[in-house]
Amino acid sequence: MKTQAFNPYLPYYEYIPDGEPYVFDGRVYIYGSHDRYNGPVFCMNDYVTWSAPVDDLGNWRYEGVIFEKTQDPANPDGAMCLYAPDMTIGPDGKYYLYYCLDKIPLVSVAVCDSPAGKFQFLGYVHYKDGTRLGERAGDEPQFDPGVITEGDRTYLYTGFCGQGDKSRHGSFCTTLDKDMLTIIEEPVLVAPGVEYCKGTGFEGHAFFEASSIRKRGDLYYLIYSSTPMHELCYATAKNPRDKFTYGGVIVSNVDVGIGSYKEKSTPAAYGANNHGSIVQIGDDWYIFYHRHTNGTWFARQGCAEKIAFEADGSIPQVEITSCGLNGGPLAAKGEYPAYIACNLFTDKEQMYVAEGFPRIMQEGRDGDEELSYISAMVDSATAGFKYFDFAGVKSISVETRGYASGVFEVRTSYKGPVIAEIPVEYTNIWVKGSAQVAVPDGVYPLYLTFRGQGTVQLRKFFFD
Repeated sequence: MKTQAFNPYLPYYEYIPDGEPYVFDGRVYIYGSHDRYNGPVFCMNDYVTWSAPVDDLGNWRYEGVIFEKTQDPANPDGAMCLYAPDMTIGPDGKYYLYYCLDKIPLVSVAVCDSPAGKFQFLGYVHYKDGTRLGERAGDEPQFDPGVITEGDRTYLYTGFCGQGDKSRHGSFCTTLDKDMLTIIEEPVLVAPGVEYCKGTGFEGHAFFEASSIRKRGDLYYLIYSSTPMHELCYATAKNPRDKFTYGGVIVSNVDVGIGSYKEKSTPAAYGANNHGSIVQIGDDWYIFYHRHTNGTWFARQGCAEKIAFEADGSIPQVEITSCGLNGGPLAAKGEYPAYIACNLFTDKEQMYVAEGFPRIMQEGRDGDEELSYISAMVDSATAGFKYFDFAGVKSISVETRGYASGVFEVRTSYKGPVIAEIPVEYTNIWVKGSAQVAVPDGVYPLYLTFRGQGTVQLRKFFFD
């Protein structure tokens, strides 16, 4: 990589969750919904996209607004939000964006000659008689479309299944004609929701939302968010309209299921819902997902991790890191922003975002380019950063602010031995504190734990 890549992979002031990554003409494009920092609900902003060269995944370029919510005829006043979209190239070579608004049960479609927009509204997915999908008797409300086009056919996957709601059955596949709107094969259930998963192999990881479809070799992979919400799972089939077979968890945005550095059931971050997909970039495959910031569900940022396929096509679960798209560990040199923390927790175990726990936040309003930082770090609060290539590191420093007195304990393993303590004192401006360290050369995580009185904020850390 020409530029080091971090998680989140987009700038700290950008909030694009539900990421659907695609490679077009040597660039990776990301399509997702668009949260507003400090927004009271999901997906308040218009769709935008960013792209990066396939050989420089730390160098993302803003492509601008690609579709405004008021462009949909059903939403002229912008009262409805644009939920998670997906993208496909039609038989005519044009780019088609599929999405749902938040208060109507339909799938909308927009089209453009370029992957970077700007898209124009095309129409609604409908049956041959003109009835729109989602409005016919027996249709389930449409949600989170995922699409893949093969030849003249496009396969559309949608669904949402909350626990306790027996009116929702799972993820459905509907086949569209080459006009990208007309249904030629009616919806069929391909993955069960939680109320209908008994005896299917999906128990404990039933379909919840976030249908996304990819193909590798002769296998179709349905990537989806399961009932626990924090994990992205996958299921496979040889035919896009067959019942899919549960495969496993690809990633959890709280690292539940990863037992290499902690207990498998222990959350190592504050998460909530999840949405994303897989993509091949060069010779490597990645899972794109999102994390939660600001102590709410409504300010989500995109992250990514490299994945591997076993010989049978299965995907082992991967660990969340700070260096996902980097192709390897980050260099333990110079300064880093604290917002790239992949682990964040206290001695009080908590899986989902909630008031009173440490959180990543920014100063200013949505769109302001004010460096993010970790706030509300109380006694035992730990920020973890993975991974770094330590070579000749002599000291580690932190930049902090807040009414607190104590130390930051420095570790190079999860709850491992303390290798240094950095003093922290009361201050209302950002100040730097340092401590000498002796770390053998090698690849390690970095964990910073506050011990003391009050509440501290952490903005940067440094290797010297």
